Amino acid sequence: MRAAAVKPCDVRRPIIDTPRVATSSTSNTPSAPDSPSAPSAGGTGTGTPAPSSRSPLTASAGRVFDAVPPTALVLLGIVSVQVGAALAKNLFSAAGSFGTVALRLFFAAAVLMLLWRPSPRMNRRAWTVVLGYGAVLGLMNLCFYLALARIPLGIAVTIEFLGPLGVALAGARRWLDAFWAVLAGGGVVLLMEGRGELDLVGCLFALAAGVCWGLYILLGAALGRHTAEGGGLALGMAVAALLAVLFGVADSGTALLQPWVLAAGLGVALLSSVIPYSLDLEALRRMPPRVFGILMSLEPAVAALIGLVVLRESLYWSQWAAVLCVVVASAGATRAVRPDA
Repeated sequence: MRAAAVKPCDVRRPIIDTPRVATSSTSNTPSAPDSPSAPSAGGTGTGTPAPSSRSPLTASAGRVFDAVPPTALVLLGIVSVQVGAALAKNLFSAAGSFGTVALRLFFAAAVLMLLWRPSPRMNRRAWTVVLGYGAVLGLMNLCFYLALARIPLGIAVTIEFLGPLGVALAGARRWLDAFWAVLAGGGVVLLMEGRGELDLVGCLFALAAGVCWGLYILLGAALGRHTAEGGGLALGMAVAALLAVLFGVADSGTALLQPWVLAAGLGVALLSSVIPYSLDLEALRRMPPRVFGILMSLEPAVAALIGLVVLRESLYWSQWAAVLCVVVASAGATRAVRPDA
């Protein structure tokens, strides 16, 4: 798939500490289960979609969400992700960054597997997509948490946000799209050249997480075509959890088994993955994807505010200006996408 064909408003929240334009499954494009040539996970390959794996719990949650305006759902999801990131950063001293990622993805995978109960019966191509999606998801989280251990939350999220923004602008041909790219680049220059010392390794890890986020968006589109509902997401999360647990156990060992560490890890998983994914999914059912994408552009600013309030991470004025540049560039790139493009 050409990167230019992917729009930030077409993707839902990735299961990581940021994003926004983020997402967990793909767009409004009809998925493969509707096509006889591409069977879905557990599907028949005859054009009949696989039976819904939605549990009674998810149906009940949907009824509760109906009482909340969709804009509020998106904003609550953004706050939840960043509070989860702040909680994760406070866990680093006990579990390490690798151990914290392992706990987060392990518990998130367990919850999603229980909610969606996906069938492992898929064709080889579907499994290839799931494995690639899970590997990128795991690496994205590992890189982001390594960055978070070295640089402030708001700066880590701002740099990582360049990944989906790059996907949105790739192949752009209009001068306005070039302006958004230059504005985002100016934000990066402000981050690196402004007052205050930033850990270069931390910035590079955040940039690597952004690259993985861009790949995550592209693979998410393929995942939506080859799997049904949240089944592919749950299986991909399980793959990511397996990858992260290998690193986490090697790095932190039995420290991960302390009851309070396990409880904190469960909290990180719920705040950073399960809750925001559920909120975003419901919001996207009730609002135009372009509006969703514009709201998600607020994520770097919210991350900086959460870092200030929860973690006491103060930013210089030039760094706040850099965050604002990326927020405006993301919102502008999303707003400029034509609904029928």
